[in-house]
Amino acid sequence: MNELTLLNRRTFLAGSAAAASVAGLFPAWAMSMSPGVTAAKGSGTLAGNDLAITVAPHSFNVDGRVGLAVAMNGTIPGPLVRLKEGENVRIAVHNQLGEDTSIHWHGLLVPFQMDGVPGVSFPGIKAHSTFVYEFPVRQSGTYWYHSHSGLQEQVGHYGPIIIDPAGPDPVAYDREHVILLSDWTFLHPHALFTQLKKQPGVFNRQKLTLEDRMKGRNPLTAEERAMFARMRMDPTDVSDVTAAAYKYLINGHTPGENWTGLFHPGERVRLRIINAAAQTIFNLRIPGLPITVVATDGTDVRPVEVDELQIGNAETYDVIVQPSDRAYTFVAETIDRSGMGVATLAPREGMRSTVPPLRERPILRMKDMGMDHGASAQPMDHSAMGHGSTGAIDHSAMGHGSVPVPGAPMDHGDMKMRDKSKVRFPVGVGVDMIAPMPMDRTGDPGIGLDNVGHRVLTYRDLVALKPFHDQRPPTRRIDIHLTGNMERFMWSMDGEKLSENPEPYRFARNERVRMRLINDTMMTHPMHIHGHFWQLVNGHGANQPLKHTVRVLPGGYVDLDMTADAPGDWAFHCHLLYHMHAGMMRVVKIRPLEGEAA
Repeated sequence: MNELTLLNRRTFLAGSAAAASVAGLFPAWAMSMSPGVTAAKGSGTLAGNDLAITVAPHSFNVDGRVGLAVAMNGTIPGPLVRLKEGENVRIAVHNQLGEDTSIHWHGLLVPFQMDGVPGVSFPGIKAHSTFVYEFPVRQSGTYWYHSHSGLQEQVGHYGPIIIDPAGPDPVAYDREHVILLSDWTFLHPHALFTQLKKQPGVFNRQKLTLEDRMKGRNPLTAEERAMFARMRMDPTDVSDVTAAAYKYLINGHTPGENWTGLFHPGERVRLRIINAAAQTIFNLRIPGLPITVVATDGTDVRPVEVDELQIGNAETYDVIVQPSDRAYTFVAETIDRSGMGVATLAPREGMRSTVPPLRERPILRMKDMGMDHGASAQPMDHSAMGHGSTGAIDHSAMGHGSVPVPGAPMDHGDMKMRDKSKVRFPVGVGVDMIAPMPMDRTGDPGIGLDNVGHRVLTYRDLVALKPFHDQRPPTRRIDIHLTGNMERFMWSMDGEKLSENPEPYRFARNERVRMRLINDTMMTHPMHIHGHFWQLVNGHGANQPLKHTVRVLPGGYVDLDMTADAPGDWAFHCHLLYHMHAGMMRVVKIRPLEGEAA
């Protein structure tokens, strides 16, 4: 029997839960590392077919203060891995930490044994050992890689990937820059997680006050204020971790260090933007310079010109800009608007443009509770559901109707968010609400971006450059609820945490299925599927865009069509690191065809 088959997932999950219970303890690498080895900022380049990456403990200097870090080949971010579509690659990863590590090749279509998720697809890379990843390169575009072990991703264990196409690139450009966004904290990540468990709002320094109400700065209606009070929820709870604990980095540099990307005036400059942050969603803009989106998550889309876009954790966007002979500020403002990462695009070194001030904090509203039937609410799209075709839709898991949760009543017409009723998944203390009227929010730009006065990208703007190869309609739909209790920092899917060893989501080989992700919380969740791409159902038919990571807005849902064409066990989780660590992660199991090797 294959060694991977012998992995005891129950033991692994129990160990993960035990680790979480002692989250205040430092791991071995943090206790034994030498503070004298300082990681360099930025990435070198690894190119070719036989590569080596060394993962080792380092220190990291952020604005003159030194913290503990994990670096790869001595840099943060790790080296840029540059591959070629159609070739085979061999990457030896040497682990010099005092604990296990791993590398997940985010968005790459690899055999599941090479996917790099300990306890799901491989055993992990033991301390002071080497693991060799080998896989064919089946795609092109902008991707990234990171640890899937513990909370190492928070402390520097991430890096960019560029895969050059086998043929001509459909995007014309004169030069490129990789812009990798991340968040840095001097708190040890396990200590940070412990603080969130004890007091989830500990980092929110932008709460509404009585003074806001007295001076007319509270935009909530009396009904909304009463509703938030009864629900014991905070309308400013947009990010779990804010600038109170984070510094925001671009290619490892703080705003004061002014990372600069050079250009010649009039060039078409391709920016390959990667959100490698642990817990931060960013709003991106370059004041005075339109940006043309040409790819997302490594896949090409029809060019669309905007002035701003929201990028969730683990998403990537390729954009084209054509700057004039002046400096421009690249702004990565956090979704809660407590801080920003800043870089410069300039024709010469040393130039800098004005850095705009932080904008007004966003406030959650009725729509974010799943209680709004405004312009964003759209009827269900049945166009690709196979009605009248040979494949019947399986409604058994759809959860039609409201699915309230026990607790204090909350009237909204005939909808009660907390009344007792049957739901199809376990409901306990870890689920504090179910959105009564979730809507398709793919036409929304993201929290806080509805009225900024300029063009903001929405998911409905994305149109694939080429039709997807599988145009079969889905034969069933499965509803998956993103659940949690924000006041207890409990996160789950369908009411169950990974550590509770829930049943995997099972699909047949080559099955065509629609996954509806329903966000029953008031926080945006960037959801990531391993080993596959989804077709984002956004009304563009055969040219609906492919994505491996999708932001699901509060109180909303996203429909995603998937061809289950990769047998094996695959991780499926929220890419907010501490949500995943708390339990918002499941396993997708795709059984092989008869006679096909597992």
